[in-house]
Amino acid sequence: MSRVFPVEKYEKDFLLKLLRDMVLIRRVEEKAGQMYGLQKIGGFCHLYIGQEAVATGSIAAIDLTKDYVLTTYRDHGHALVCGMDPGVLMAELFGKVTGCAKGKGGSMHLFDREKHMYGGHGIVGSHIPLATGVALKIKYKEEDGVVLCYFGDGAIHQGAFHESLNMAKIWDLPIVYICENNQYGMGTNYQKVSSVHDFYIMSNSYGIPGKQVDGMNVLEVYEETKKAVKQAREQGLPSFLEIKTYRYRGHSMSDPAKYRTREELEEYRQQDPILLLKNAMVEKNIITEEEYKRIDDEYKKVANQAVEFAEKSEEPGLEALYEDVLA
Repeated sequence: MSRVFPVEKYEKDFLLKLLRDMVLIRRVEEKAGQMYGLQKIGGFCHLYIGQEAVATGSIAAIDLTKDYVLTTYRDHGHALVCGMDPGVLMAELFGKVTGCAKGKGGSMHLFDREKHMYGGHGIVGSHIPLATGVALKIKYKEEDGVVLCYFGDGAIHQGAFHESLNMAKIWDLPIVYICENNQYGMGTNYQKVSSVHDFYIMSNSYGIPGKQVDGMNVLEVYEETKKAVKQAREQGLPSFLEIKTYRYRGHSMSDPAKYRTREELEEYRQQDPILLLKNAMVEKNIITEEEYKRIDDEYKKVANQAVEFAEKSEEPGLEALYEDVLA
């Protein structure tokens, strides 16, 4: 696939922010995977390695002082780009009281109200109506916000997805639905379970414009999300983006991913979103290889510090069972 990276059109600081966010996600996720292998992290853990350009590029197109993010259980990357402290994130994965949900949510339920990161949701497709409700709140209160609602290709046939799109169009809600199509619903290729292979056309049934986006190109993700956000903010209209991406690890840490070939994985590793942007910036003399190495080393250190913070943090006491319970 031939990709265009017109990096010369952007400010250096903006490009560096995109690059740094993607490297941050990659190094923290690699460290999380390592800690899971050492049994420091329990339960489910779904890594975002390979999909970094999706959260990074799309969240760069919104204003988190007034906009909102809701996503799936593969939520670490979104939380980091929204500004969650890596140590707080890692502490949540470790089940410690210093985590964003006091250790009660774990990997699949990251949440930060102040940063407008409203989860992290463990049930496939369950958050799509919730995100639609946030968009309704924005319209009802005549606010200036927009909602980004992420979900995977495995959620595309859930009734909640179709019902939400129908309601969003009836009410003209300021929301952008983003399908992160990483090719596999758990261990099954999406083409084996869907009569429609280009998901972006599905929204046409509800009168909502759809667009397919290259999820390995962070600049394309940013530009297409920016257009959709502009439409939502200025016209109050919903839209749908199918962002084609790829995960380099299994569905979760317990998945050896034997359902795909080494050749397929290597083909997508040649399309690494971090290296694609880095190489384009180096080619245009925006950064050097040495500068990139310093960035990479910096975030390896950040990931190590996050683990240190999590390990030093306290476990929740038994009394925590009765705290934060709404009844």
